[in-house]
Amino acid sequence: MFVDKVRITVCGGRGGDGAVAFHREKYVASGGPDGGDGGHGGSVVLHVNDNLTTLLDFRYKRKYAAQAGVNGMGRKMAGKRGENLIIDVPRGTVVRDAETGAIIVDMSTGEDFILAKGGRGGWGNAHYATATRQVPRFAKAGLKGQERDVILELKLLADVGLVGFPNVGKSTLLSVTSNARPKIANYHFTTLFPNLGVIYVDEGVSFVMADIPGIIEGAAEGAGLGHDFLRHIDRCRLLVHVVDVSGSEGRDPVEDFDAICAELENYSIDLSNRPMIVAANKTDIMDPDSDNLERLRARVEEAGCELYEISAGTTVGTRNLMRVVAEKLKTLPPVTIYEPEYVEVIEAPSDPDALEIEHLGSTWVITGTWLERLVMNINFDDYESRNYFDLQLRKCGLFARLEEMGIQDGDTVDIYDIEFEYQR
Repeated sequence: MFVDKVRITVCGGRGGDGAVAFHREKYVASGGPDGGDGGHGGSVVLHVNDNLTTLLDFRYKRKYAAQAGVNGMGRKMAGKRGENLIIDVPRGTVVRDAETGAIIVDMSTGEDFILAKGGRGGWGNAHYATATRQVPRFAKAGLKGQERDVILELKLLADVGLVGFPNVGKSTLLSVTSNARPKIANYHFTTLFPNLGVIYVDEGVSFVMADIPGIIEGAAEGAGLGHDFLRHIDRCRLLVHVVDVSGSEGRDPVEDFDAICAELENYSIDLSNRPMIVAANKTDIMDPDSDNLERLRARVEEAGCELYEISAGTTVGTRNLMRVVAEKLKTLPPVTIYEPEYVEVIEAPSDPDALEIEHLGSTWVITGTWLERLVMNINFDDYESRNYFDLQLRKCGLFARLEEMGIQDGDTVDIYDIEFEYQR
């Protein structure tokens, strides 16, 4: 089964909590706080595996979470860092943000990419000892790891893409010019997924060619199989348009050429402007009295393309076509690597506008990324921690905003399931 587009959820590991501990040892007076820090959570890392050709592994597992960090311990012992989760993907996988569709990364260069960062570990109480606060009874909790929904989309890394109607001989051409062994049969849609083959022309001269499932009219709108696989020729530097010049399927080759060109244009203007070479196939079974070849040649030259006569079944002209393709590729730019489009927005932690306030009767519900992180780091069982929490809320201007909005004494303030009664 060929799977080339999936949606998954990735989660970085949560950071370990800092420890609240005190040094108690015989003959050691006033040992003091010695709670260690929590370990950082592991990250979700994408890794290119050239042995993979589809995204089939993601069809049955959709959520991936890295290991959490270990909590800190006494004697200032830090917790162990969570292990990273390595996810293998095929080369050429484009990762998009599921909500916006913006490109996060193109896994074509072979470099690993951190897709979801692990949370930072919390500080132990040893960090908070001062001359005036010698017995801190609180520590910071570890932060949650990054969580995001992404779409993995495979776009094959091929120099040349074979396009054309079903059963025109694309798979046969790939099989006789490379070591690829695509399925070949005398019926439509024999090819149900893209096939790649490496074409060796001369010593040190080679390129990768992709056989794309047959395109039909309306493919750009989803008809047939073409809509699902047109993305695989997005990167191709050159297109080889295979046309059945014999008319063995009862179609006119000129009309076929125009129809495929129209589908490419409907799918992408950039793709329709891609350099193209036309291969007039099945010349060995063409009717000698037919004018199909002459009419096709005139139409192809009018469109500004070159036409070469071949017979993939008998290999006549195929070697020369591959040499022409190799020479053409020398003049073309390298395979496209997509630039990241996704910009992660980080809210300013001291900006009171980053907090959202919802008034429900006598209850005020406060939310915000900064506030959520603050709550996770507070030990509400400790008096000093509660005072620190109150100070941070005043510094960010939350109380001033609530009073401007008309909060009354005795109203309930709800901050991430923590409720308290408001008093001026």
